[in-house]
Amino acid sequence: MRALVLGVGCLLLAGVPGYGETAGVWPALPEADAECMIPAQEWPRQPGPREVKVYLRYPGGALAHVTAETGLFLDLHNWGGTFHTGTAEPEALANRYNVVAVCVDYLQSGPSEDAHPPYDFGYLQALDALRGLYFVYHGLEERGVAFHTGRLYCTGGSGGGNVTLMANKLAPRTFACCIDKCGMARLTDDIAFNLEGGSRLSARYSPDPESPRYLSHGAQALRYVGNPEHLAAMKRLGNTAKMIVVHGAEDDVCPVQDAREMVANMEAAGLDVEAVWVTREMLDGETFTSTGHALGDRTRIVFRVGDTYLTPGSPGLLVREGLTDFERNEVIRYEVPGGAYVISYENGYPVGSVERSK
Repeated sequence: MRALVLGVGCLLLAGVPGYGETAGVWPALPEADAECMIPAQEWPRQPGPREVKVYLRYPGGALAHVTAETGLFLDLHNWGGTFHTGTAEPEALANRYNVVAVCVDYLQSGPSEDAHPPYDFGYLQALDALRGLYFVYHGLEERGVAFHTGRLYCTGGSGGGNVTLMANKLAPRTFACCIDKCGMARLTDDIAFNLEGGSRLSARYSPDPESPRYLSHGAQALRYVGNPEHLAAMKRLGNTAKMIVVHGAEDDVCPVQDAREMVANMEAAGLDVEAVWVTREMLDGETFTSTGHALGDRTRIVFRVGDTYLTPGSPGLLVREGLTDFERNEVIRYEVPGGAYVISYENGYPVGSVERSK
């Protein structure tokens, strides 16, 4: 446990060596539904201290309702959104599944213009989301509040689906179940460089090594969620999360062919993946309304595909065994062209870095 320093009116985590690269303060958990600012890892494209907003929704709206059976549920908004746009209603998740729902305004939340920096596409964004989850996890521990450490879940829609997939990759021993709703499975050349004839998404990168918007092969490889070598590494590390992929059979925004390839590669790696390809026969006007990117009601979708795995008392309730990555104090490596991405949990929360080949 880390030292606690008494701040003005609340307990603060501060002044602890290694507790964040920025000169920020981690707040105490609020007593009721609220928003908090937590320190985040520096973004090299805009150097300096950085914070992200975390939204907490407790079962019944209050910390006092958290019990030994209460889990935690990351709920991640879409590309350019904030809070819970494009994903499930956090209050609905909190009360239906007896969880603390955690939304995070990760890097590049909110609208942006083409002149803005290239879109992160799930790396620092996932680290931000995982820090939000860590904030709640260890905040409960430090207050001595019992909760179910094996009931950690994640969901997100579109860009939040991509961050969900990346969160499971960067914290491969943390979640019991993740639900990706129409997320981007791969940073393709088409999306990275805004090529003609493909997805309308543009991440605003350049293939020119001299450009400030340059996308290296290593950075692109990390953002390939279906990367066979990385899936094999996740399997070796002991990833047991059930990954539910819900994707429109005619989605050309987050291209369905990329999602199908990712699912096939997950199956080949021996990971637990369940695919729901939304076809025209499945459209009911309520839960599923589109075979394209919109999909339907993204709260109802979680209920439809997740109730069996997420509902307390269900025979199929998913509970992760063993320690989370937050508790292992270990380092995770993903080898990429030109080096490796390293995710350190030596201080509990994740810190990402890049090692260049010599």
